[in-house]
Amino acid sequence: MGDTASFQPLTKEDRITVLLYRTGIVLSTVFVVVAAALALAGMRLPELLDIPLIHSGLAVDMLILLLYLSVGLSVFFIHLYVGKFHRLLKKIYYGAVFCLALLFLLGKGSPAAALFGVPFGALLLIPLSCCLGFITAKEAFCFRLFEGYLLGMIMPAWLFFFGLGLIDKKQAAYGLAVISLMLVVFMVRKAFMPLHYDIGDKSAYQP
Repeated sequence: MGDTASFQPLTKEDRITVLLYRTGIVLSTVFVVVAAALALAGMRLPELLDIPLIHSGLAVDMLILLLYLSVGLSVFFIHLYVGKFHRLLKKIYYGAVFCLALLFLLGKGSPAAALFGVPFGALLLIPLSCCLGFITAKEAFCFRLFEGYLLGMIMPAWLFFFGLGLIDKKQAAYGLAVISLMLVVFMVRKAFMPLHYDIGDKSAYQP
Protein backbone atom coordinates (compact mmCIF):
# COMPACT_ATOMS: atom_id res chain seq x y z
CA MET A 1 0.00 0.00 0.00
CA GLY A 2 1.06 3.60 -0.52
CA ASP A 3 2.37 5.72 2.31
CA THR A 4 0.13 8.64 3.21
CA ALA A 5 2.39 9.93 5.97
CA SER A 6 4.75 12.82 5.26
CA PHE A 7 8.22 11.32 5.73
CA GLN A 8 10.26 14.33 4.66
CA PRO A 9 9.72 17.87 3.36
CA LEU A 10 9.02 17.96 -0.35
CA THR A 11 11.69 19.50 -2.53
CA LYS A 12 10.92 21.68 -5.54
CA GLU A 13 11.77 18.71 -7.78
CA ASP A 14 9.35 16.51 -5.84
CA ARG A 15 6.51 18.96 -6.36
CA ILE A 16 7.25 19.43 -10.06
CA THR A 17 7.48 15.71 -10.81
CA VAL A 18 4.26 14.93 -8.94
CA LEU A 19 2.43 17.73 -10.74
CA LEU A 20 3.73 16.51 -14.10
CA TYR A 21 2.69 12.94 -13.28
CA ARG A 22 -0.82 14.02 -12.32
CA THR A 23 -1.05 16.39 -15.29
CA GLY A 24 -0.44 13.35 -17.49
CA ILE A 25 -3.33 11.53 -15.81
CA VAL A 26 -5.66 14.52 -16.17
CA LEU A 27 -4.81 15.09 -19.83
CA SER A 28 -5.08 11.39 -20.66
CA THR A 29 -8.57 11.40 -19.15
CA VAL A 30 -9.57 14.53 -21.08
CA PHE A 31 -8.40 13.05 -24.40
CA VAL A 32 -10.21 9.75 -23.81
CA VAL A 33 -13.39 11.66 -22.91
CA VAL A 34 -13.11 13.69 -26.13
CA ALA A 35 -12.60 10.49 -28.13
CA ALA A 36 -15.67 8.93 -26.49
CA ALA A 37 -17.73 12.05 -27.18
CA LEU A 38 -16.71 12.00 -30.86
CA ALA A 39 -17.53 8.30 -31.12
CA LEU A 40 -20.96 8.73 -29.57
CA ALA A 41 -21.74 11.89 -31.53
CA GLY A 42 -20.64 10.29 -34.79
CA MET A 43 -22.90 7.32 -34.10
CA ARG A 44 -25.94 9.49 -33.37
CA LEU A 45 -25.20 12.34 -35.78
CA PRO A 46 -23.63 10.84 -38.92
CA GLU A 47 -23.43 14.30 -40.52
CA LEU A 48 -20.80 15.15 -37.90
CA LEU A 49 -18.45 12.83 -39.74
CA ASP A 50 -18.64 15.12 -42.78
CA ILE A 51 -16.87 17.94 -40.94
CA PRO A 52 -13.50 18.20 -42.77
CA LEU A 53 -11.33 17.96 -39.64
CA ILE A 54 -13.05 14.75 -38.54
CA HIS A 55 -13.72 13.30 -41.98
CA SER A 56 -10.02 13.52 -42.85
CA GLY A 57 -9.06 11.78 -39.62
CA LEU A 58 -6.99 14.74 -38.45
CA ALA A 59 -8.95 15.07 -35.21
CA VAL A 60 -8.38 11.41 -34.35
CA ASP A 61 -4.72 11.67 -35.38
CA MET A 62 -4.27 14.60 -32.99
CA LEU A 63 -6.07 12.79 -30.18
CA ILE A 64 -3.86 9.73 -30.60
CA LEU A 65 -0.67 11.80 -30.55
CA LEU A 66 -1.81 13.87 -27.56
CA LEU A 67 -2.79 10.71 -25.70
CA TYR A 68 0.66 9.26 -26.31
CA LEU A 69 2.26 12.43 -24.96
CA SER A 70 0.04 12.60 -21.88
CA VAL A 71 0.50 8.92 -21.00
CA GLY A 72 4.25 9.34 -21.55
CA LEU A 73 4.24 12.25 -19.11
CA SER A 74 2.86 9.99 -16.39
CA VAL A 75 5.11 7.07 -17.36
CA PHE A 76 8.32 9.06 -16.98
CA PHE A 77 7.36 10.96 -13.84
CA ILE A 78 5.63 8.21 -11.86
CA HIS A 79 7.12 7.50 -8.43
CA LEU A 80 7.65 3.80 -7.75
CA TYR A 81 9.47 2.24 -4.84
CA VAL A 82 10.70 -0.65 -7.01
CA GLY A 83 13.00 0.57 -9.79
CA LYS A 84 12.58 -2.51 -11.98
CA PHE A 85 8.84 -1.84 -12.23
CA HIS A 86 9.53 1.65 -13.56
CA ARG A 87 12.02 0.27 -16.07
CA LEU A 88 9.44 -2.29 -17.19
CA LEU A 89 6.82 0.42 -17.59
CA LYS A 90 9.19 2.48 -19.72
CA LYS A 91 9.93 -0.55 -21.94
CA ILE A 92 6.21 -1.07 -22.49
CA TYR A 93 5.91 2.60 -23.44
CA TYR A 94 8.78 2.30 -25.90
CA GLY A 95 6.92 -0.66 -27.40
CA ALA A 96 3.83 1.53 -27.62
CA VAL A 97 5.83 4.20 -29.49
CA PHE A 98 7.04 1.51 -31.91
CA CYS A 99 3.39 0.54 -32.47
CA LEU A 100 2.58 4.20 -33.13
CA ALA A 101 5.28 4.23 -35.81
CA LEU A 102 3.60 1.17 -37.35
CA LEU A 103 0.26 2.97 -37.30
CA PHE A 104 1.84 5.88 -39.17
CA LEU A 105 3.36 3.47 -41.67
CA LEU A 106 0.24 1.40 -42.23
CA GLY A 107 -1.96 4.49 -42.42
CA LYS A 108 0.42 6.27 -44.81
CA GLY A 109 0.93 9.12 -42.37
CA SER A 110 -2.40 8.85 -40.57
CA PRO A 111 -2.68 6.67 -37.45
CA ALA A 112 -6.47 7.08 -37.65
CA ALA A 113 -6.53 5.56 -41.14
CA ALA A 114 -4.67 2.50 -39.85
CA LEU A 115 -6.78 2.33 -36.70
CA PHE A 116 -10.06 2.07 -38.60
CA GLY A 117 -8.98 0.93 -42.05
CA VAL A 118 -6.39 -1.78 -41.41
CA PRO A 119 -7.47 -5.17 -40.00
CA PHE A 120 -6.39 -5.50 -36.38
CA GLY A 121 -5.13 -1.89 -36.40
CA ALA A 122 -6.63 -1.18 -32.98
CA LEU A 123 -4.49 -3.93 -31.48
CA LEU A 124 -1.48 -1.66 -31.93
CA LEU A 125 -2.86 0.63 -29.22
CA ILE A 126 -2.86 -2.16 -26.62
CA PRO A 127 0.69 -1.39 -25.34
CA LEU A 128 -0.34 2.23 -24.71
CA SER A 129 -3.46 1.09 -22.86
CA CYS A 130 -1.24 -1.24 -20.79
CA CYS A 131 0.85 1.77 -19.74
CA LEU A 132 -2.21 3.71 -18.64
CA GLY A 133 -3.62 0.57 -17.05
CA PHE A 134 -0.37 0.03 -15.13
CA ILE A 135 -0.71 3.56 -13.74
CA THR A 136 -4.36 3.14 -12.74
CA ALA A 137 -3.66 -0.27 -11.18
CA LYS A 138 -0.68 1.14 -9.25
CA GLU A 139 -2.89 3.85 -7.80
CA ALA A 140 -5.58 1.28 -7.01
CA PHE A 141 -3.05 -0.79 -5.10
CA CYS A 142 -1.54 2.15 -3.24
CA PHE A 143 -4.60 4.23 -2.46
CA ARG A 144 -7.61 1.93 -2.87
CA LEU A 145 -8.84 3.57 -6.07
CA PHE A 146 -10.48 0.30 -7.02
CA GLU A 147 -11.73 1.57 -10.37
CA GLY A 148 -8.04 1.59 -11.32
CA TYR A 149 -7.95 -2.22 -11.26
CA LEU A 150 -10.99 -2.37 -13.54
CA LEU A 151 -9.48 0.15 -15.95
CA GLY A 152 -6.24 -1.83 -16.07
CA MET A 153 -8.18 -4.86 -17.29
CA ILE A 154 -10.95 -3.27 -19.35
CA MET A 155 -8.90 -0.91 -21.54
CA PRO A 156 -6.67 -3.59 -23.16
CA ALA A 157 -9.65 -5.98 -23.38
CA TRP A 158 -11.77 -3.35 -25.14
CA LEU A 159 -9.03 -2.74 -27.72
CA PHE A 160 -8.56 -6.51 -28.16
CA PHE A 161 -12.25 -7.12 -28.88
CA PHE A 162 -12.50 -4.03 -31.09
CA GLY A 163 -9.32 -4.88 -32.98
CA LEU A 164 -10.53 -8.40 -33.73
CA GLY A 165 -13.93 -7.13 -34.84
CA LEU A 166 -15.75 -8.92 -32.02
CA ILE A 167 -17.72 -5.78 -31.18
CA ASP A 168 -19.32 -3.39 -33.67
CA LYS A 169 -18.85 0.38 -33.79
CA LYS A 170 -21.92 1.05 -31.63
CA GLN A 171 -20.75 -1.33 -28.92
CA ALA A 172 -17.23 0.07 -29.18
CA ALA A 173 -18.55 3.63 -28.74
CA TYR A 174 -20.52 2.70 -25.64
CA GLY A 175 -17.55 0.77 -24.28
CA LEU A 176 -15.29 3.77 -24.75
CA ALA A 177 -17.88 5.94 -23.00
CA VAL A 178 -17.86 3.62 -19.98
CA ILE A 179 -14.06 3.69 -19.91
CA SER A 180 -14.03 7.48 -20.09
CA LEU A 181 -16.49 7.79 -17.19
CA MET A 182 -14.39 5.44 -15.07
CA LEU A 183 -11.29 7.47 -15.92
CA VAL A 184 -13.05 10.67 -14.84
CA VAL A 185 -13.87 9.12 -11.46
CA PHE A 186 -10.29 7.86 -11.14
CA MET A 187 -8.80 11.20 -12.19
CA VAL A 188 -10.90 13.26 -9.78
CA ARG A 189 -10.06 10.98 -6.86
CA LYS A 190 -6.34 11.04 -7.70
CA ALA A 191 -5.78 14.65 -8.74
CA PHE A 192 -6.70 16.18 -5.39
CA MET A 193 -4.61 13.95 -3.13
CA PRO A 194 -1.88 15.71 -1.12
CA LEU A 195 1.33 15.85 -3.14
CA HIS A 196 3.38 13.97 -0.56
CA TYR A 197 1.25 10.83 -1.11
CA ASP A 198 3.09 10.25 -4.41
CA ILE A 199 6.55 10.60 -2.88
CA GLY A 200 6.23 8.43 0.21
CA ASP A 201 9.40 7.39 2.02
CA LYS A 202 12.42 8.15 -0.17
CA SER A 203 14.64 5.91 1.93
CA ALA A 204 12.58 2.90 0.79
CA TYR A 205 13.20 3.52 -2.94
CA GLN A 206 15.01 0.70 -4.70
CA PRO A 207 17.27 1.30 -7.73
